[in-house]
Amino acid sequence: MNQVQPHDGRVATGEALGQSDAFIRFQEQISRVAPINRPVLVLGERGTGKELAASRIHFLSKRWDKPFVTLNCSALTPTLIESELFGYEKGAFSGAITGKTGRFETASGGTLFLDEIGTIPMVVQEKILRVVEYGSFERVGSSTPTHVDVRIVAATNADLSAMANQGTFKPDLLDRLSFEVIYVPPLRYRTGDIRLLSNHFAARMAFEMEQDQSPEISAAAMRRLENHNWPGNIRELKNVVERAVYRSRKPVIDDISFDPFEHPYGSGLENPTVFKPGREKPPNEKTDGQIDSEPAEPGQAGSDTPDPYLRRLMADIEQLPYKQAVEALEIYLVSKALAACRFNQRRAAEKLGLTYDQFRGVKRKHRIG
Repeated sequence: MNQVQPHDGRVATGEALGQSDAFIRFQEQISRVAPINRPVLVLGERGTGKELAASRIHFLSKRWDKPFVTLNCSALTPTLIESELFGYEKGAFSGAITGKTGRFETASGGTLFLDEIGTIPMVVQEKILRVVEYGSFERVGSSTPTHVDVRIVAATNADLSAMANQGTFKPDLLDRLSFEVIYVPPLRYRTGDIRLLSNHFAARMAFEMEQDQSPEISAAAMRRLENHNWPGNIRELKNVVERAVYRSRKPVIDDISFDPFEHPYGSGLENPTVFKPGREKPPNEKTDGQIDSEPAEPGQAGSDTPDPYLRRLMADIEQLPYKQAVEALEIYLVSKALAACRFNQRRAAEKLGLTYDQFRGVKRKHRIG
């Protein structure tokens, strides 16, 4: 049995724990840019800890004692993002009984963290650009400028440069936000940190379960952890280790399960009926109306410009194990369908030939948006 002890030279902020060269370089980048009052872009794969990086930038800045306000842009519909960011006046729209202060005003003097900024509609990007350039905006339903002093830290796992080239992200806004671009290293590039993080998560889970000591992870189990590709990064590692501690009844953990959905009795579960576009809707299912005709997406028939992300994905997918290749393709298809349908989940589900429940299941499984 063991408990995690701190080591000299490690950098730790909440879950931001590591001692690898890649992690130390990443933390040094944060420390250098934090005191500079300019926007920062934090890019990285899902589960790498982009919000923790943004939080560290704020608390190492001169604005550390002012508000740190966050907004997950992918969690809101395009129509709600504008009022959430900029607020609205009483009577601005039906149901606006009172006015509301937006996130920009709330964060004035401090830092506004915009997570998944790549999902913000173009019309709202235009207003954000104005705030970055002039420090002012108008609330929804108002023509009076509101002045704010806000530092923007934005994060995404999308290729914003490719989006700017394709016309789905404003190049001017990208220029203003990218004073510094920080890439969060994926867990598979953080040699040595998997052991450190695994012991940390095991100790914390044991404490939560009111165990006197955390179980020790066996050498064989640790090798499995270190050899895993970790497509879900820190978030996935945390879940795997905590699950192993919870399931363990011995002082040493030998069994590691990477897939909580692994069926112990074979594959006898049935999928519900798939309703293809044009077929009769299931009983009592609400509809959002007919799907508008859409232009051909990059990489589809009718488009002369193949999607650069798809090209990279197809190049990489042949090198991945079967399960991870399927996961990567599912994430790509669901994300593209959401973007093409303006994040209307029912339309995206129909576009993929899935029921609404099936679509939401895949979306939850991969933590998309």
